[in-house]
Amino acid sequence: MKNQAPKGEGDATRKRGSGVSTVYETLRREIIDLTMPPGTPIDEAQLSERFALSRTPIREALVRLAHENLITTLTNRATIVSQIDFLNLSSFFDAITLMYRITTREAAMNRRPQDIARIRDIQSAFAASVDAKAPLDMIATNRDFHVAIAEAGGNRYYVELFTRLLDEGRRILRLYYSSFNDELPRQYVTEHEDMIEAIESGDVERADRLATAHADQIVRQIQSYISADRRQSHAVQL
Repeated sequence: MKNQAPKGEGDATRKRGSGVSTVYETLRREIIDLTMPPGTPIDEAQLSERFALSRTPIREALVRLAHENLITTLTNRATIVSQIDFLNLSSFFDAITLMYRITTREAAMNRRPQDIARIRDIQSAFAASVDAKAPLDMIATNRDFHVAIAEAGGNRYYVELFTRLLDEGRRILRLYYSSFNDELPRQYVTEHEDMIEAIESGDVERADRLATAHADQIVRQIQSYISADRRQSHAVQL
């Protein structure tokens, strides 16, 4: 006879799992959307009260967020929303621009018909999120779009590195969309379409040029937005 869990134990496990997912998804969305800005304290007791859950599912959700580098535990054991490393932003931009270029080049060389179909499907989802002015969906589908291009290139090391950079840059990309008040100009959606055409046709050099231009305009827009925000903050302090 098979061992059976005590009555109610399965329901309790499912409830806790559901609670972990709810806390994780809610906080993750708020952190990426900058509703919870960098440096915001994370208090388990307050979260437990907010979500009407015990500390155990709260802690499990926080472990998942820490694994994504969205929260940080300091030496004094306080937990905060992770800071955005603005001091090393130029290095981050150099790295992610390189990955835009190399993965798009590789995809143009090694793509298969099924790769193109998947990339187009994700691009359709990205375009729909732009039309809906849904920045978190834009961030998610943009990430999936570029990961799919990297996967089409066939180099798993590039895929892993680019995925990590894209995930690390989610809040930075949120600033990018904020700079347009979440109304992304259609020309930047078209940039994705042009990249797909270059990849599908196997035009490696054009794919490289388009990826470079795509990365450059994102970097310039974010840098301009951050500079303007800092000037505004300085003026308010004065």
